[in-house]
Amino acid sequence: MSAGGNGADRSAVSHNSSNRNGNSPKAVGKKGGTGNKGKVTPASARDIALDILVKVEQQGAYSNLLLNSSLQKSALSREDVGLVTELVYGSISRMNTLDYVLEGFVSKGIAKLQSWVRNLLRLSLYQIMYLDRIPSHAAVNEAVNIAKKKGHQGISGMVNGVLRSVLRAGDLPVIPDGLSQAQRISIQYSHPLWLVERWITEYGVDTAEAICAANNEPPAVSVRVNTTMISREALLSQMKEQGLQASASEVSPYGIVVKGGGNLALSSWYRDGYLSVQDESSMLVAEAVAPEPGMRVLDCCAAPGGKTAHMGELMKDEGHIFANDLHPHKAKLISDQSARLGLDCVVTGSSDALELEHTLEHNSFDRILLDAPCSGLGVIRRKPDLKWRKRPEDVTSVASLQGQLLQSVSKLLKPGGILVYSTCTTEQTENSEVVAAFLKQNPDFTSVTFASPLWDRMEGTALAEGEGIQLLPHHYGSDGFYISRLQRVL
Repeated sequence: MSAGGNGADRSAVSHNSSNRNGNSPKAVGKKGGTGNKGKVTPASARDIALDILVKVEQQGAYSNLLLNSSLQKSALSREDVGLVTELVYGSISRMNTLDYVLEGFVSKGIAKLQSWVRNLLRLSLYQIMYLDRIPSHAAVNEAVNIAKKKGHQGISGMVNGVLRSVLRAGDLPVIPDGLSQAQRISIQYSHPLWLVERWITEYGVDTAEAICAANNEPPAVSVRVNTTMISREALLSQMKEQGLQASASEVSPYGIVVKGGGNLALSSWYRDGYLSVQDESSMLVAEAVAPEPGMRVLDCCAAPGGKTAHMGELMKDEGHIFANDLHPHKAKLISDQSARLGLDCVVTGSSDALELEHTLEHNSFDRILLDAPCSGLGVIRRKPDLKWRKRPEDVTSVASLQGQLLQSVSKLLKPGGILVYSTCTTEQTENSEVVAAFLKQNPDFTSVTFASPLWDRMEGTALAEGEGIQLLPHHYGSDGFYISRLQRVL
């Protein structure tokens, strides 16, 4: 469970950057200026992207939630939906690099600019530096038009001057000599310096750089097949017949990766319960739990229910899964998912996971999944504003909670049962160190991570960190995930 809110993530929308000339002729929005005859001027893709970026910066809004709601309110073409998505996520993801470059061209510094001007320069520079399909002159002209509409001649002149100076400068960014490896990576791949330094300490320079590079790539669209209804091979065949570029996941035997398919949560396959949208790494968690038909299973922090549902599918809907989440409205998401997928074995509850040891019978579950609240630093690719929101102390504080949760829910596991601890982060403070401390305090538990079929498949690519498997974003192009499989000794 990652920090950063729910809603559409970066993979939920097509990533067609723009049409050939970089304009947005089909854009129809709810807001805009007025033309000469008093008609409302439709908000363009860039207008909408700019509005989102300003709200993210000024109001602390989550980009994925705001993007989702803004696109639902608009009537943009699919092409322009892709452009808005690319501009928002790209500008946020590359913000460090964009600001570094702009500082060399804005005489008074970008911090002194109005938020909308600063973000207009960012999204325009993003197009110039990173989007080959948009001609640079089109990006500049669109920026000047927006500046004229929202500001005055002085602002539009400044925007025009800055961006044309950028065009004359050639390849950017120009990184000076004498920087540390961490500073170079921070500028080149647009990550906070503290996080780059942390990853260098943890994984080495090459791996830290690979993580940062991977975080800037758009995530793949992957789906999990509901094998209680259809086989992966059959669904793959249907997708290919519909003209989709679909292939079997190399990470999960239950996954399919789809390119150019748009938002598959809007497909009939989704509505009919044949598939769920889920990252490939995330699919490994239920596989690690390995629930069998007839078992009693506890999912401690279960919303929005993807892993719960996957366990129900693996159990062939035979047995009992108690899926708990702190918030009632999130517990309802689990119920809705289960109903859509035709799963009757899932029962939901809503309470603090730390209280479960007082309300549920000890030694009563065959399997327990603790997909713990975490810093979410493994899903930066999907939620790029996470890297700018997080601080080092966030990692330390959540690790304390994770340890308490693991200790508490372990009392509910039967002797011989399996407890899986997982997070969607890269940080060993939250991962292997939490598990090591737990095993030290609980000699009646032992790690069986590396005796599992999962490790047989991941070995050679994923890392063995402590008593668990660590997947990093560059390993498979999926989310960063940690999974540890613990057994209570008889």
